[in-house]
Amino acid sequence: MNDKLDLEKESRSDSSITWRALIIGSILSFLISIGVPYAYMIIKGSCIAEDFTTPVAIFGFFILIGLLFIFSRKKNFFTLTSSELLTIYIMMTVVASLCIMFSLYFLPHLAAPYYFATPENNWADLIQPYIKPFLVPQGAEVIRTFFEGIPKGEYIPYTAWLKPLAIWLPFILTLNFVMVCIMVILRKQWIEREGLIFPLAQLPLEMTERSFFKNKLMWLGFGIPFVIGCLNAFHHYFHFIPGIELCTGRIPIFRRTDYLIFRISFPMIGFSYLINLDVAFSLWFFYLLQTVIKGFCLITGISPIETLDIYSAEGGGPIFSHIGIGALLVLVLFGLWVGREHLKEVFRKAFRNDRNIDDTDEMLSYKVAVWGMILGIIFMAFWLNMAGLSLWISFLFLLVAFIIFIGITRIVAEGGMAETRTPLIAPTAITSGLGTHAISSSGLVTLGFTHIWTADIRTFVMVAVANGLKMVEKIKRKRLLFWAIMLSVIIGLLGSIWMILRLCYIYGGINTDSWCVVRGPQYTFNYVLEMLKHRQGPQWHGLVLTGIGAGLMFFLMFMRQRFLWWPLHPLGLPISGVMLTQQVWFSVFLAWLLKSMILRYGGPKIYRESKVFFLGLILGQFVCSGVWIIIDYFTKTSNNRLFWI
Repeated sequence: MNDKLDLEKESRSDSSITWRALIIGSILSFLISIGVPYAYMIIKGSCIAEDFTTPVAIFGFFILIGLLFIFSRKKNFFTLTSSELLTIYIMMTVVASLCIMFSLYFLPHLAAPYYFATPENNWADLIQPYIKPFLVPQGAEVIRTFFEGIPKGEYIPYTAWLKPLAIWLPFILTLNFVMVCIMVILRKQWIEREGLIFPLAQLPLEMTERSFFKNKLMWLGFGIPFVIGCLNAFHHYFHFIPGIELCTGRIPIFRRTDYLIFRISFPMIGFSYLINLDVAFSLWFFYLLQTVIKGFCLITGISPIETLDIYSAEGGGPIFSHIGIGALLVLVLFGLWVGREHLKEVFRKAFRNDRNIDDTDEMLSYKVAVWGMILGIIFMAFWLNMAGLSLWISFLFLLVAFIIFIGITRIVAEGGMAETRTPLIAPTAITSGLGTHAISSSGLVTLGFTHIWTADIRTFVMVAVANGLKMVEKIKRKRLLFWAIMLSVIIGLLGSIWMILRLCYIYGGINTDSWCVVRGPQYTFNYVLEMLKHRQGPQWHGLVLTGIGAGLMFFLMFMRQRFLWWPLHPLGLPISGVMLTQQVWFSVFLAWLLKSMILRYGGPKIYRESKVFFLGLILGQFVCSGVWIIIDYFTKTSNNRLFWI
């Protein structure tokens, strides 16, 4: 037997998903669901599940393949096909997208309106009366000890959380099920008809190939972030060892009202190298253009007066958050218009069972996907109505929320923007567009609770499913993959919720992750308080700016469709003002510059051969982060953050 990973010989087109993959994927998913909260809340090391890259899944995949390689000489040791490996990887990415950016926001938000209420903020009178008791844990001591910890020897009050969890979990499961249904509906259009690149799917696909780990160029790329990360880790342990700062500097601009950040992100360099040059160009060009316009507005004092939540404020402020959401809206609607023939087929199959339309290659039948989406949204709307939001606003809110989810998924799938989020969150889009006069007090408080799953959405299940469907596009029998995904959703939720409750009650939530547990919930309900205290009508300037953003996006997409010479790809406009774009634009620029030079002077052959080096950059950073979190666990070391993005 060859001294390398022994994957079973197979034709990917004939491969299928097996129960063995589900069992292994479930075990690894559970380990991620309990390990990642511990890593974030106690070890506080590098970010391994905070963004669409889901580094913990890549690290776990690397370890799994390494174990298969080590034990491949043993005759009784089973091997895994590439379809099984990819199924396991998809399950891990789904769990990684839930266990921090959802679960670690979820539980503190339920208890925060009571624990952080003070005579000064008056939450007790202005917010608490509008919270349905069945949505939150009951008992002052239960809530206090969640944030401060229980005395040694006392039991964790899990039973106090059973009722609110029993109310919330059906909504959460339906939310993720609808995301899966939407991606089943869009899969063929995005993957087969439009041929989106899906840069985040490329590394795990390559990792299933034997030749990938034999390529010296890959290991060269792997070594750069791995060595830098190790040096920074040793610097944390031994301060006399010099570290290497990856944020190379900030240049103040426009009379010091703003600044340019020059940060090196190895994963973003790697992912951006895989995308089309015009897409990469638009990502950094629109950021710089937005920066110039923003700087002009700052030094001239041009700025609408509007109170935004902290996430939307970081999406570009009152001007560029609205422009960005208008552009995102057109990105989605234009995409649906382009795919209208495919969508007609999907709905014809769902409602008329047209036998001429074949959906056997899908993870769900079109009938199940369409009706699952429709009934799921109806259930979610009535759930929000039960929580305090009027029914028609619930439907409108869900429409905006899912447009945002689809738009961000499209940007990640086509542009490889693994570090991004929406320019304007759905609850703020509703309160800004309708005005707070149109929403009841209980409705505003309910919208505050939706920040759990609509605010800091730096990763969510829809993107994991989209990339997963790209990875298994040549697998014919995909129906078992749906159950693998939903199983990983359940495991991820239950495992992470249990671990977060345990850590908060043992260590005290306020001693763990300061943003998710302390500052984030306070920002949310302080914003809700502002909406309750200062009622106002629709923000007409916001609607006008949204219209401007929509018009600009439509113009860019029209020019892109009609004229091949048009240089500006529209994908960069919606996220041009987002804080994360400010952090990664320079890495995208470096990747664009390197790819341009290689294609110009080396040609397509050199470009294809060099891709493995950039995949190595991604893998090296993620493996380094994972290795040092394990080392920090055994050495009882905390705050050893090697990489942020």
